[in-house]
Amino acid sequence: MRRVATLWRFLVGPSLRARQVAKERITPIEGLPALSLDALTSVAYGPEAILVVLAAAGAVALPLVLPITVAIVVLLAILVFSYRQVIEAYPEGGGTYAVCRANFAPRVSLLAAAALIVDYALTVAVSIAAGVAALTSAFPGLVAATVPLCLAILALLTLLNLRGLGDTARAFLLPTMLFIVGVLAVIGVGLVHPLALPAPAPARAPPPGGFEAVGVLLVLKAFSAGCSALTGVEAIANGVPLFKPPRVARARRTELLLGGILATMLLGLAVLAHRWRIAPRADQTVLSQIVAGAVGRNWAFYAMSLTITVVLMLAANTSFGGLPVLASLLARDHYLPHLFALRDERQVFAVGIWALAVLAGVLLVAVRGQTLALIPLYAIGVFTAFTLAQAGLVKHWLRTRPRHWPRRAVINGAGAVTTAVATVIFLVTKFTAGAWVVVLVVPALILLFMRIHVYYERARRLLGVGEIPQKPRARPSVVVVPVAEVSRLTRHGLAEALSISRRVVAVHVVTCSTGADAAADRDLHERWDRWDPGVPLRILHTEYASVTHPIARFIDELDRDRDEQVVVLIPVALPDRLRYRVLHNHLEVALGAALRTRPDVVVATVPMRLRP
Repeated sequence: MRRVATLWRFLVGPSLRARQVAKERITPIEGLPALSLDALTSVAYGPEAILVVLAAAGAVALPLVLPITVAIVVLLAILVFSYRQVIEAYPEGGGTYAVCRANFAPRVSLLAAAALIVDYALTVAVSIAAGVAALTSAFPGLVAATVPLCLAILALLTLLNLRGLGDTARAFLLPTMLFIVGVLAVIGVGLVHPLALPAPAPARAPPPGGFEAVGVLLVLKAFSAGCSALTGVEAIANGVPLFKPPRVARARRTELLLGGILATMLLGLAVLAHRWRIAPRADQTVLSQIVAGAVGRNWAFYAMSLTITVVLMLAANTSFGGLPVLASLLARDHYLPHLFALRDERQVFAVGIWALAVLAGVLLVAVRGQTLALIPLYAIGVFTAFTLAQAGLVKHWLRTRPRHWPRRAVINGAGAVTTAVATVIFLVTKFTAGAWVVVLVVPALILLFMRIHVYYERARRLLGVGEIPQKPRARPSVVVVPVAEVSRLTRHGLAEALSISRRVVAVHVVTCSTGADAAADRDLHERWDRWDPGVPLRILHTEYASVTHPIARFIDELDRDRDEQVVVLIPVALPDRLRYRVLHNHLEVALGAALRTRPDVVVATVPMRLRP
């Protein structure tokens, strides 16, 4: 046991004092790998999602990738503006949940929380599955190990986050910077001097009425598909408490930094895709085609491909920074078990981290690590949260009326309408492909939150929380000590019992079945009398195998005779090695299970370590 604890301490690090928490706080640069990787890496599938939809209308529709991307970047700017305001107005974190809690009825805030929890779990699963898919594409021999690879990466991310977000951010900083610099370099080289491609042929003008034939619905569908590039924008607002002081200023700076980098990458990739008339291919991603077109298929191409694979896997870390904070706020508001609000020895919300890991692991196993099985569920939750956050801010401006509030309200209102339209299109176009699961899971989570809240409110009333109770009244106590024989363990248990109360009774259960049992009964009495510990011994006879029922009946007799507090103190032998513990009879487990529901009995154990 001690070796296991030592190994775990080595893996997650030593305990941190409260004043050492500052070491785990993050800076704006560290906020990019810690809370923004999901959004940054979405350039690997956002532009491709647009082109896949447009390709259904033929090559004539592909040039629309640029204006659609411009519209998405405009929406990105609105969202970045909104969440910078969220960070300033609600610095305790929680993002959309905090906005809705302050401006709407409780059920609306629970809708936001449920949508974000679904999105966070899906983000982890999609990111890891996408990264493993890229890895198995390069090394086909690993296809059979897809699920084990996914779970191994999930375990590594979980372990790093249990060490603390600061360690995780610093560990992911190098690959994140390589990814950002690499994509920007590809865009720069591609715009100035495309090395690997011959000079592109002049683009043919679309046939008359070609764009009109595309249809508004297809354009809206492509827009909503490309909006998957915006997932993760809200994570910084959810994790404001994770930043170093001044938290608000650093979080707002990180949000602006994310928006600028993401907008530049999206627009640059869209321009190159438009210029080179890139179409989606089954054997190569759009981003890979653009990289190959810019730098050729050389060492730079393979280095960039490896970097993309690594950061796609690490993008799951965004959820590990956001969900535990959100869960802690829900627990503080009595909508989740209070365990989610507790920090562990590393000053992290470990229960939230473990819960997210379990949810993502179940998803990965259920879909066998296949990204395409998760994509229909993706982005619905976060766009629901986007819509609620924007609408909540509109109400916030109308209520508080700060300087320039009409302009802010108009921008947020436009953003709310846009994201609401995208959410509806997501639901309509992906409902039969699996989005119906989200439609069922979100209400189920809301119902769970409400049931937990009802229980906590009832418990608070019954416990009289907030009231001044009557003064406590001392009661005499009687301590019952189950014994098996005269031994040092029995002496240890009786000594502890006598330190609690002068009235101690030792009990021993005998099964009345054979003469040997009666002889053992007499022998125990004789040795007890010779020992004379100053505690009476009571022999309890039974015709059954269970020893718990006779002790329970004896406790009932004590309750009838006197108004005393009954304490059952069970001596337990504690071997020095973990593997020997199974060799003991574990009376404390059976007796504790039988008596734990009785409010008139206190059950405790007295361990005695067995050492040579």
